[in-house]
Amino acid sequence: MLATLIALLGPVSGAHFNPAVSLVEALRGKLSWSDTAVYAFVQVAGCCAGALLAHAMFALPIVQASLHIRAGPAQWLSEAVATFGLVLVVLGYRRSEDAPWMVAAWIGAAYWFTASTSFANPAITIARSLSDTFAGIRSVDVPAFIAAQIVGALVALVLGRYLFRQEKEVATVRESAVLPDTTLK
Repeated sequence: MLATLIALLGPVSGAHFNPAVSLVEALRGKLSWSDTAVYAFVQVAGCCAGALLAHAMFALPIVQASLHIRAGPAQWLSEAVATFGLVLVVLGYRRSEDAPWMVAAWIGAAYWFTASTSFANPAITIARSLSDTFAGIRSVDVPAFIAAQIVGALVALVLGRYLFRQEKEVATVRESAVLPDTTLK
């Protein structure tokens, strides 16, 4: 579903579903700060509406507060790693048609290899505090999760700038070394 939504909405909105990714795009100068704030608001509202809709679809009480404990260094590290990988994928994909499957593959895999089940998204973290299902998180645990996600996103931004800038510089050097100088003198 995530791959489908990214492919469908990417051309419309850039498929901005995640405030951590939007923050990184703002820091890169690819998204204005005012747009980032609007996106973050809509991302949180949309995720919260999605949690309520899921409750309705499964005939659960619509309004809930999670009691599911998700705390401690392993959970926080897991969220930092999950978000780090997600942002690195967003920064590093080469062709726009690869973004949907690469992001979805990362999130799907991170669900299984992280102790936190890979929220990797502050908006989803907030929304999951509204669900007392297996997917939930106590509201008191939300701030640490979001902090870990932001740390993971920022580390990915720093590493991505190094990794992917260097790749572009190498490509530029290769092109200039291979192509003859055609300027008139």
